[in-house]
Amino acid sequence: MQNVNWVALTIFVLLFGFITWLGFAAANWRKGDLDQLHEWGLGGRRFGTIVTWFLVGGDLYTAYTFIAVPALAFGAGAIAFFAVPYTIMIYPILFLVFPRLWNVCNKHGYITAGDFVRGRFGNRWLALAVAVTGIVATMPYIALQLVGIQVVIGAMGVSGTGFVADLPLIIAFVILAAFTYSSGLRAPASIAIVKDILIYITAFAAVIIIPIELGGFGKIFAAVPVQKLLLAVPGPTTTGAYGVYATLALGSALALFLYPHSLTGILSASSGHAIRRNAAMLPSYSFMLGLLALIGFFAIAAGVSGLPEYGAGFKQFGNNFAVPALFLHSFPSWFVGIAFAAIGIGALVPAAIMSIAAANLYTRNIHREFINKKPSDKQEAQMAKWVSLIVKLGALVFILFIPTQYAIQLQLLGGIWIIQTLPAVMLGVYTRWFNDWALLVGWAVGTVAGTTMAVVMNLTPSYPVALGGYTFPGYTAFYTLILNLLLAVILTPVFNALGTKRKSIDETVTADYYA
Repeated sequence: MQNVNWVALTIFVLLFGFITWLGFAAANWRKGDLDQLHEWGLGGRRFGTIVTWFLVGGDLYTAYTFIAVPALAFGAGAIAFFAVPYTIMIYPILFLVFPRLWNVCNKHGYITAGDFVRGRFGNRWLALAVAVTGIVATMPYIALQLVGIQVVIGAMGVSGTGFVADLPLIIAFVILAAFTYSSGLRAPASIAIVKDILIYITAFAAVIIIPIELGGFGKIFAAVPVQKLLLAVPGPTTTGAYGVYATLALGSALALFLYPHSLTGILSASSGHAIRRNAAMLPSYSFMLGLLALIGFFAIAAGVSGLPEYGAGFKQFGNNFAVPALFLHSFPSWFVGIAFAAIGIGALVPAAIMSIAAANLYTRNIHREFINKKPSDKQEAQMAKWVSLIVKLGALVFILFIPTQYAIQLQLLGGIWIIQTLPAVMLGVYTRWFNDWALLVGWAVGTVAGTTMAVVMNLTPSYPVALGGYTFPGYTAFYTLILNLLLAVILTPVFNALGTKRKSIDETVTADYYA
């Protein structure tokens, strides 16, 4: 790879140093007792509309998004733009469902989705399924944030072998672990503000300056192969890429706010009204995501994969190197440092929230439910802090010793797994009609079927369903959610008739779901 870009590296390190200080200083921001889990893990539920906007946006639009969406456009073309309608569809769901969830969680002191399911359906095994699914789906997601840091560090020419090659990533992990442990959710909330400002500056600079350098959008699109500009037209007996595109967008939208880190950001808001206002404001990030996807086409037009100085980068990181290579090719070193810092900080924010969310799930729905039923507030918070460190260490070990491709494949499986919690969580916000054991069976069958379908398709996200001589390729998570829901609907009256009707009392009442 190229020699070290000292100007870019210096600016990158200075900005990282600043957000490190900010992460530790955040412990005194809106100060609360960090020996209580709701203070450490949810920021005391005191974040207003603006802070929530930065926090949720920083949580959902990650370093890997900044790298992967343009990389998909660079490698596969138009299919990458499914991310734009997907991130538009999620906000009506946010507006309708999650203020109700916030209200009931605030009323009863629920911190996780597992807490809500336990209270709503009275079944600790269903709550355990939700918790374990959340933790397992989150782990590879954290690892992928570290991939984003790896790519930009490598792009600045910091390379080597063995421990020397891994040292920058280990340092980033130590920083992340330290400020998360000491400041809890306040750290990523404060850092998210800096991160998003840098991301917006970088995205708008790229979309304005690079097309000027390349001769305009007309020349850019003329340089992109036609097969990448449009989805392939489906045949007479198949929906082809159209079906994959539509179900990817819809399935991803249904799954996104079920991830523990998304829920943690939402439950940290100060009110249900703050969440509704964010549902109206957050689509601005969707606009930015569309700009980011275009950067993949810019990289094609710039021909960065054919430039010999970036050959080693593409060999090591594949298409994920397209954005860093384009920035190195198009911008002066000082701005490259800012852009790469935006991506690197964009990894720390979601990784911190993800580790906190996983720690909350373990502490509340596994440790307190099955191991120590009556911990003190301090013991509960301390357990979450230790688990957050273990989760991040696991993600680091994964990246250092297991090929990155496995993290990507597991993250794709994560979407299939997490969507299976939708009936218990999202529908549970509106109704308790479902039998809790029917929900558990639906979750189990959906999870097993989705995993099997993904393995059969070599861990690609789509599966061709054949019906009546027609083939409907689509997002595996979407199809298995339909299977899950059908089983829950069919088995609910069956289980009720067989005498397995719920025996426990719903902790919630209708009024709990309203402000």
